[in-house]
Amino acid sequence: MPEKDQVDQLNSADTEAAPADGADTVAATKERPSVATPRMLPPFRVLLHNDPVNEFLYVIATVLKLTPLSREEAIQRTLEAHETGVALLMITHKERAELIQEQFASCSLTVTIEPE
Repeated sequence: MPEKDQVDQLNSADTEAAPADGADTVAATKERPSVATPRMLPPFRVLLHNDPVNEFLYVIATVLKLTPLSREEAIQRTLEAHETGVALLMITHKERAELIQEQFASCSLTVTIEPE
């Protein structure tokens, strides 16, 4: 029965290799690299400015198309920009704010961005 002898040898080798004081658990435990906490990008405001050239409905439609605002929010923000000169559309990270600014510019509407 060579198979039984081989199993016995493996078993005896396992017990001989393992120290009785539990030192193998310390050696087997590896230090995990610390996981860096992701940093949030600094927020930027996206501001819609009053537009005396384009029609009111065009501005609302553009706000709806380029932002996640609801129909009611788009109407309210467009009215606010019309009455006060400027309205806050959203707060987002700089790269997205710059993209939205460019998209509004391509639609002939003025949007500025500023750090929050």
